[in-house]
Amino acid sequence: MIEFKNVSKIYNHNIFALSNINLTIDRGEFVFLVGPSGAGKSTFIKSLLKEVDPTSGNIVVNGTDITQLKRKDIPYYRRKIGVVFQDFRLIPNLNVYENVAFAMRVVQAPIKEIRKKVPMFLSMVGLSTKYKAFPHELSGGEQQRVALARAIVNNPSLLIADEPTGNLDPETSMEIMDILNDINHAGTTILMATHARNIVDSMRKRVIAIEKGVVVRDEQRGVYGYED
Repeated sequence: MIEFKNVSKIYNHNIFALSNINLTIDRGEFVFLVGPSGAGKSTFIKSLLKEVDPTSGNIVVNGTDITQLKRKDIPYYRRKIGVVFQDFRLIPNLNVYENVAFAMRVVQAPIKEIRKKVPMFLSMVGLSTKYKAFPHELSGGEQQRVALARAIVNNPSLLIADEPTGNLDPETSMEIMDILNDINHAGTTILMATHARNIVDSMRKRVIAIEKGVVVRDEQRGVYGYED
């Protein structure tokens, strides 16, 4: 599903954001990406989203070497990946239904399919009754549920979650994690960057730890392993 082959990313002044990363994430895995601030997690994710290119090495996603992608093909590649951010990134002047439908319109899904799938996915995240609400009328947890529905409505094989519980209280965070777990059990590969020790320690999924651009730990059923 994902393979990093000798991947390094060097920024100005010879600063290594990633240093000779070699790892494989199999289809259907749930993986936490952890490490202190500045460790390289953001560069790791941006590399997967083709927002930055590695200085050296290759990244293969779903059999495609994305380091070789032409610029015109990048939008089509990104459409196959679901992404959820800490700050939700909902479109403020669209209601819940329209925010989720927007992701389907981008890929030119038929109107009939949009009308069928959007309510289904809103139901999956527990927001069936909120479809007419606008983002400012929702709690943080509800906004993140909308963001999740939008991220998965096109059935991506990979979901990248970048600190998805960072702005949420502990109870709401666990509700979001339950939804992510369900999405994973349905077959979607999930890569989640997080500083949430309690979540990582309670779920005991695979943990990849990065420090100063280097993978220092890769454990099945791992724990967070850093001081807060």
